[in-house]
Amino acid sequence: MWWIYALLSALFAAATAIFAKIGVENVNSNLATAIRTVVVLVMIWLIVFFRQEYKGIGELSQKNWIFLGISGLATGFSWIFYFKALQMGEVSKVAGIDKLSLALTIIFAVLFLGETLTWKTAVGGSLIIAGTLFLIWK
Repeated sequence: MWWIYALLSALFAAATAIFAKIGVENVNSNLATAIRTVVVLVMIWLIVFFRQEYKGIGELSQKNWIFLGISGLATGFSWIFYFKALQMGEVSKVAGIDKLSLALTIIFAVLFLGETLTWKTAVGGSLIIAGTLFLIWK
């Protein structure tokens, strides 16, 4: 079942790139990011309240808070740079290069989480890196 959610994530990420490219036209990229962030914030809190999932907030550990906070900062920086890149570049190239994050995630998961690097994952990650280099090579 996880792969269905992953495919839906990819579908919505693709739609996000197209809508964001159109929406960022003639708009400061930081303002565009702020607007997007507010929409995401309202949407997810509505879901949390509707499903009464806010009740679990008291069960979060200090470690949860710290790493979710750091993750939020990383997301914020990612969105800021993504919107700036979208404003300046072609969406097909920006979104493609942005997916280098998958190869970097594989490397980080091996280094920091101790995940096993299989040959399939190594080849897939290498192809993503090669594809990224191909997109930026002039």
